[in-house]
Amino acid sequence: MSKYDVIVLGSGPGGYVTAIRASQLGLKTAVIEKESLGGVCLNWGCIPTKALLKSAQVFDYLNHAEDYGLIVKGADKDFTKVVKRSRDIADGMSKGVQFLMKKNKIDIINGFGKLKPGKKVDVDGTEYSADHIIIATGARSRELPNLPQDGKKVIGYREAMTLKKQPKSMIVVGSGAIGVEFAHFYNAMGTDVTIVEFLPNLVPLEDIDVSKQFEKSFKKAGIKVMTNASVESVDTSGKTVKATVKTKKGEEIIEAEIVLSAVGIATNLEGIGLEDVGIVTDKGKVMVNDWYQTNMPGYYAIGDITPGPALAHVASAEGILCVEKIAGEHCEPIDYGNIPGCTYATPEIASVGMTEQQAKDAGYELKVGKFPFSASGKASAAGTKDGFVKVIFDAKYGEWLGCHMIGAGVTDMIAEAVLGRKLETTGHEVLKTIHPHPTMSEAVMEAVADAYGEVIHL
Repeated sequence: MSKYDVIVLGSGPGGYVTAIRASQLGLKTAVIEKESLGGVCLNWGCIPTKALLKSAQVFDYLNHAEDYGLIVKGADKDFTKVVKRSRDIADGMSKGVQFLMKKNKIDIINGFGKLKPGKKVDVDGTEYSADHIIIATGARSRELPNLPQDGKKVIGYREAMTLKKQPKSMIVVGSGAIGVEFAHFYNAMGTDVTIVEFLPNLVPLEDIDVSKQFEKSFKKAGIKVMTNASVESVDTSGKTVKATVKTKKGEEIIEAEIVLSAVGIATNLEGIGLEDVGIVTDKGKVMVNDWYQTNMPGYYAIGDITPGPALAHVASAEGILCVEKIAGEHCEPIDYGNIPGCTYATPEIASVGMTEQQAKDAGYELKVGKFPFSASGKASAAGTKDGFVKVIFDAKYGEWLGCHMIGAGVTDMIAEAVLGRKLETTGHEVLKTIHPHPTMSEAVMEAVADAYGEVIHL
């Protein structure tokens, strides 16, 4: 039996990052993976979707070249090549993880791992042991009973990424990040898209001002938006899918070639031996403490299978903290109130901290500032004037409670607010930090100036 200091079950952005940090700390490490290194994020999520979205953005630029004084005749797309580019990028990233494993002298064990008592893992009949076993098995597309996925007419995100031909019409169920990113991609490529959301607003976890702006932008782009609506059933017996959608006005039937179910994720906990070991779960999540220890000594869990936000960067941070604690490093628990969230549709959305409503509900007296990109010189020059930056401060002490952005490139801008909040920066300090002109980022400074009644360009 092979013996390790650390065995990581799963090689997604939680698992492979955890393994590398463990190896850096001098721990003999192995990773068990049943599919491709990099997990869903690299192979079927974060990376390949961004490649698809980039193709959509370039195609959109070509179709609107005249807005920039340019003439492009006969711009068209090859859907198969767009998909192939995305897959090639994903494959390249997975090979990059292979290189990192080799560089850090981490053993890769291919196969399905099942936890055993006594700090052991069985991989297709071969047992391995370790002082510390870290579970990082991630999640998959969640299926609703009334919306069963057949992989052809009713699909999840994996199939949406690799369709052989572009559908003429699509119904997207759910308006979280996965739903709106695919809705934008297919609409930009020329598919007739309808998005159905059960709650009153698209991207319902965002600040209400962001949700309203986003819905306006989606409608402007030609996407049909149905909120306060639910898909009750689907009929796949004909050439198209007939979806029965319940709205406040009653039920209506809408047709499309394909229905994409984007109603969240389900954790991969089945068959991995949690019950055999006695590890406690609740509502499909593994219960852990601040250091990701389960109730069973020597067994840990990180990423989507734990109660925190199901985000790649969260899984990575949790894994690093977990092994640093194992190695005896000085550690501080993760502040889950300062986790940035990003959505990569057009317009992009990025946010951190409290929404305005959450801050009010928490009893804060607020200073709220907002700066529209329509007043930004850089945005005007780039032709990307939709959107804004919104900041929320505690009026008493100047604490930066939240930051919400919608517009071009905001997913690259949000880190300023995350870092500022980490360093306990006040509104006054942000206001007196000189931002470069002309940039999209100076909208952050302008929004803060608006909150404090000192805005110049509004």
